[in-house]
Order: sequence, then structure tokens, then C-alpha cells
Amino acid sequence: MARRMGRAAAVYAALGVLWWATVRLVWSAAGCADWGCLVPSVGALAAVTLVLLAGAAPVLDRVDVRPGRWAALVAAGALVAFAVAGQALPSWTARAAHAVTAGLAFAVAGAVAAYVTGPGATRRRRVLTALGLAGLVPVAFVYASVRSGL
Repeated sequence: MARRMGRAAAVYAALGVLWWATVRLVWSAAGCADWGCLVPSVGALAAVTLVLLAGAAPVLDRVDVRPGRWAALVAAGALVAFAVAGQALPSWTARAAHAVTAGLAFAVAGAVAAYVTGPGATRRRRVLTALGLAGLVPVAFVYASVRSGL
């Protein structure tokens, strides 16, 4: 199980850094400062994200994290939970920190997906993991509220 999680984490860490670099390029190429280009820019970012996440499935199959489609779908769900919860964290301006954070978040999502979709994964394991991911969001918002003094 640990090897499976490690392989998935490695694939997703690389994917996270690639996603970060691609998103930076798309955002720089849009190069606009007004609201008129926000919708096309966000649409392009969503398209890049969907293509990269869909491309993870065959890569996961190739590194023996099967079923790749199911693992990729679970990882995408975990990434949504991480992205929403991450909104409560303080931000920084260092680009290298953003790349490392993206790689780390993607790696953890890949490991979670490998854990949940692995051979012998019980319903209890899946439910507890789903509840843990869903619980990240309210915990993050409570943290943000306490940090801001509300």
C-alpha cells in the first residue's frame, strides 16, 4: 500500500508543479487588468486544470495505481477540498513557495486517492476519508474566522 501511495504521490507532485507552471503561463498570456477578460481567463484555467487532471488517469495506470480513472477522480475531489480549505490560509508572494505548495497539495491528493482506491479498501476507510476531506472545509473557515478576530 505504501508503494502505491508513493507512486501516486510522485505522479501528482509532478502534475501539481506542471499545473502551477501552466496556470502561471496562461494567466501571464491573458495579461489583462480589467474585468472584461476575467471570464475567458478563468475558462482557460479551468480547461488547463481539467486536461491535466484527466491526463493523470493513464499515467496512474502506467505506474500500477489501478484503476487510474477512479484514483484520478478521487484525487480531483481531494484537490477541491484542499483548494477550498486553502483559501483560509495566509498567502505569500514567493513564486517558489506557490510551486512547492501546489506540488505538495497534489502529492497528498494522489496519496489519498491511492489509499482509498487501493486493493482491500473497505467501505469504512472510504467513508472516513471522505468525511475527513469534507471536514477540512469547515475547520479551515473556523480557523480563518478566529485568525481574523470574528
